[in-house]
Amino acid sequence: MHNDGNVVPLHKGATDQATHSPLARLPVILLQVRDKAALQLRQGLQDLFDNADDTLFEMADRARNDVEQNLYFEAMRDLRLKRKSIERGFLEHFFEAFVCLTQYDTPQVVLPQALTLDASTQRPNDDMERSVAVEAMVNKVLNREGVALGQLTARLGVLLGKPLGDQRNPMGPAMLCEYFLQAGRNLGVEIKVKLIILKLFERYVLSSADQLYAQSNQLLVATGVLPELKPAPTRRAADRAMPGADDQPSPATNRSDTAQIDEVFAALQELLLPVRGSVAPTLEASAETRPISTQDLLRMLSHLQQHVPAQAAQDDFDLRNQLEQLLTRVSVKSGTSRVVGVADEDVVNLIAMLFECMLDDRYLPDSLKALISRLQIPMLKVAVLDKSFFSRTSHPARRLLNEIAGAAMGWSECDDHERDSLYLRIEQVVQRLLNDFADDPAIFSELLADFLAFTSDERRRSDLLEQRTRDAEEGRARTELARQRVEQALNQALVGRLLPQAVVVFVQEAWSTVLLLTCLKHGDQSAEWRADVHTMEQLIWSVQRHDEPDASQRLLALVPGLLKSLRDGLSRSAFDPFATSEFFSELETLHVQLFTYPGQVNDASFEAPVMVRMTQEIVLQTADEGPVETAFARLPADDASLLQVDQLHPGCWVEFQEDDENTLRCKLAAIIEATGNYLFVNRTGMKVLEHSRTGLALEFRRGAVRALDTTLLFDRALASVLGNLRRLNRGK
Repeated sequence: MHNDGNVVPLHKGATDQATHSPLARLPVILLQVRDKAALQLRQGLQDLFDNADDTLFEMADRARNDVEQNLYFEAMRDLRLKRKSIERGFLEHFFEAFVCLTQYDTPQVVLPQALTLDASTQRPNDDMERSVAVEAMVNKVLNREGVALGQLTARLGVLLGKPLGDQRNPMGPAMLCEYFLQAGRNLGVEIKVKLIILKLFERYVLSSADQLYAQSNQLLVATGVLPELKPAPTRRAADRAMPGADDQPSPATNRSDTAQIDEVFAALQELLLPVRGSVAPTLEASAETRPISTQDLLRMLSHLQQHVPAQAAQDDFDLRNQLEQLLTRVSVKSGTSRVVGVADEDVVNLIAMLFECMLDDRYLPDSLKALISRLQIPMLKVAVLDKSFFSRTSHPARRLLNEIAGAAMGWSECDDHERDSLYLRIEQVVQRLLNDFADDPAIFSELLADFLAFTSDERRRSDLLEQRTRDAEEGRARTELARQRVEQALNQALVGRLLPQAVVVFVQEAWSTVLLLTCLKHGDQSAEWRADVHTMEQLIWSVQRHDEPDASQRLLALVPGLLKSLRDGLSRSAFDPFATSEFFSELETLHVQLFTYPGQVNDASFEAPVMVRMTQEIVLQTADEGPVETAFARLPADDASLLQVDQLHPGCWVEFQEDDENTLRCKLAAIIEATGNYLFVNRTGMKVLEHSRTGLALEFRRGAVRALDTTLLFDRALASVLGNLRRLNRGK
């Protein structure tokens, strides 16, 4: 499954000679080991390809669109056509590896290409994904069968008369993976299909490595090769239950995982002792007590599941009360007190407490609580079936619950949920579980995959709009700062002076635009900025009366360059040519007056220009959406509310109390570098608020805003329930 351009022969110097190496150089027993192993590997490959069609067809059936579906169908076709060549190529590489054992006089560790990751080279993402997958597969085998593989390697070394490392053992997991990758290098499939096929290889070939090593070691021990080595413990057939072609737990971790799950649940049961016995039928105390089976409990829960109210709330549907009523009915009919078994009752109590905690969670919108409350029975059933629900954070049911809560973090109570696409999708998930979940937890994986695909699309759209909002606001902030700088330059040049009105209007309306563009493009410390400010100062000087003897000569020398600079600047800002021409005509008249009658521009023979004295500072027009609130209050650097603001970072969710009834949830999208303002967007990425640091601190101080806890809902609830149970146990 390599790309052809990336293929490197397994043992480059040795492969060319493999066909010329006499097999007689290999001990006969080693050839027997090889042939027996080849039979098992061939069978594993056949099982792989026999099941590949079903796996890929199932993936195609679950595909989200036609393109993805066609990808799996094409992979099925390609795999059928190349099946024989892959099987043949794999075994050829396997046989060559045995021949290569005779080609070296010194030990040489060869790391298969699929496992080499050179951080100094830029490798495609596909290669990285495949390499990581293969490395994980190899590590599982090494962790599970390391002892047996080590013994086999030691025995092969004795036969060859030289030390041999596990990496050069032809039956080592890294080598087996490399044979498969080399044999399938011409498969024209996408990386996601390659990873599925690799999982199948793990399931049907690598998972039987214990048998491969056990029978090889037995053959060698029978001929007297290191018989003193204590045999590695063998696994039972049940422990070799294969995972599917998806990301199910590997056989290497099943036993340890089960032990850990049991240990976690046992610890939970100890904490649950004070609440045990709360789910029981209402009968006379003397009635004989008989626990119902787990299957009977699941049937009862399935019955209740079909009667969950359409908009159940915590007060409307008490699961334990409903279960007690069913148990009472069953007990009356049977004449014995039917109760839930101890372990199952502990699960019931724990799930009930978890949902009580989640539905009291102040960070969860009320509209979402109504939906989540309806998931109580499906979550209880999956927890009864699979206790890893409590210990495994990646459990599909647990993760589905967390993903739903996380996706709805930005909901505001004022939103129209009935028409909201996210709300409708969550409602579909809830209804599907209530309608279809009986006792197969696979439905949670399916719904999780679909929901993640949906939220991924939603997130891409909101991220795009959020980035545009960020860019626009940062641009607006830079423009505002530039505008303030231009105002400062204009006021320094104009305020307090008596000037022709035409020049004042020109500077305010035309040259201010030139300065603004220069400031935005080059900054107010640049040579371009200084040049444009200097041009403005020259213009103002050129239309004022001067008593110096050389003023006329200086003006005469100044005008040509001044006019060129003015025209260049106006051209850069695309100023109206007609207005430009009109201004230059007026400027020429002003200059002629000063040339002809220096210091006497108001002579009666000329029409005197309208003069104005600038006494007030200029404020330029702005297209701003409105000023951000200005917080005049000064807060000490160690003020608690300022510290709360400084703990916020882009991506944090907060809730503003708009009035007594309405709240607004929004996300901090950016802290605008130019102004230091905090920009908030809603969950679609649209701007909803902007605050200064001090203004936001004052909102915290008066309790009008709070940061939302974005930790996982289930994990937050579980931590709270465990804390409550520990306090309850201490109080006994």
